[in-house]
Amino acid sequence: MYTTKIRTNFYDADPAGVLFFANIFRMAHTAYEEMIKSWGIGEDVFFSHDYSLPVIHAEADYVRPIQAHEELTININASQLKEHSFELSYHFYGSNELKAKVKTVHLFIDKKEGKKIEIPEPLRKKFGAI
Repeated sequence: MYTTKIRTNFYDADPAGVLFFANIFRMAHTAYEEMIKSWGIGEDVFFSHDYSLPVIHAEADYVRPIQAHEELTININASQLKEHSFELSYHFYGSNELKAKVKTVHLFIDKKEGKKIEIPEPLRKKFGAI
C-alpha cells in the first residue's frame, strides 16, 4: 500500500463548499504520480518510452462529503494485476472516516501500433508490491 496526504483547496469545491465530483479523479491521479516518483522512476515513465499507459476505466464512490480545505489521507493498492493492465484502488480518508473510493484501470499499449503489450517487468514488480 502507498499512502500520501493531500489538502483540498477552495477551487476544488462547488458553491456548497463540497468537493466538486470530478476533482476526486485529479486528486487520485496526483497521488498516483507521487507514488511513481516515490519509486525513483520519475515522470519520464509517461513520456520517454515506447509504451503508454492510459486510464481505460475510472469510477468513484462518494461516501461522505469532502469539504474545502480538508486534509485527506489517500491509500493506494493494486487491486488487480493482469498481463496487460492493472487496477488501482484509492481510499480517501478525512478525520479517520472513509470519504471516497476511486478505481482506475490502466492499460499498457505500444505507442506506434496502439496495441496492448505486457506490463514491463520492472513496473510489474512495483505494482505487485503495493
